[in-house]
Amino acid sequence: MTLKVAVIGGGDSAEAEISRVSAGQIADALQATHTVRYIELSPTIDADLKDFDPDVVFPVLHGPVGEDGTIQGFLELLGRAYVGSAVRAAVLGMDKRLAKQQFRAENLPVLEEILVCRGDESEAAKKVLDAFGDRIACKPMSQGSALGVTLLPDGGDVQEAIDSALQFDDQVLVEPYVKGREITVGVLDLHNEDAFALPVTEIIVDENEWYDFTNRYTPGRSRHVIPAEIDDELSAEIQQAAVKAHTCLGCRDLSRVDLLLEEDRSFWILEVNTMPGMTPTSLYPDACRAIGLEFEQLAARLVDSAHRRAAC
Repeated sequence: MTLKVAVIGGGDSAEAEISRVSAGQIADALQATHTVRYIELSPTIDADLKDFDPDVVFPVLHGPVGEDGTIQGFLELLGRAYVGSAVRAAVLGMDKRLAKQQFRAENLPVLEEILVCRGDESEAAKKVLDAFGDRIACKPMSQGSALGVTLLPDGGDVQEAIDSALQFDDQVLVEPYVKGREITVGVLDLHNEDAFALPVTEIIVDENEWYDFTNRYTPGRSRHVIPAEIDDELSAEIQQAAVKAHTCLGCRDLSRVDLLLEEDRSFWILEVNTMPGMTPTSLYPDACRAIGLEFEQLAARLVDSAHRRAAC
């Protein structure tokens, strides 16, 4: 069935350019099977959607407004079918502390944290030092793509790390630094089908580097090992935890769960991305290809899932 699909991208978040690349990839992938129009997230979005009148909206948006429940609530009010998680899951996925509360309630492994709010940063630095020392990970509460994140694996200036994160958000999450392998697990959860985990993926970057914004989106700066070189028992345990994290937030269609894996086989859930990147260097499409699901098929199945859900 040929559908009219509106692919929304861009906006004014710090991740807008990445969103445009992801949205362009999705729009191109759908051209062969559907009538597609790219629509920029802007003040004219309502009129643009009315003009095209799509059967399905695919909001390929990263960061606040696009991924935090705002656009999802807007589409719900308009009665538009759309790909991805609904309002509640989007809100929880974007707010790292709220997500961790849900994970704890499900006995999923998460690191301790301290919340820092704008205006409290000077007192918070001492609190962080008392609790964790100066080996920390400091991240904005509601940003993606590692924007504003500072890692201090060997210790350093906690105040500077907090101040840097506060440039991106009014709230900051500080956790103890844990040395481990960076891994991720995509989840595919199509309408009326069982959710399942894609293969565990390990992210390899140069020595003394980590998967920051540059290494995420610059070709050749990172390598994805799929499946990760871990034993089957541990892989299954991590995949099960990823599906549980996806489910407890109420996600649907797709998500990507980021984790840290220590040498002793302990692992920690860091966050759930409710709209994973779809760029040429992104992790989620690579994991789908590893199971034989090509990008064009993935995009089409996600649109079909949203269309079937709306028909119920």
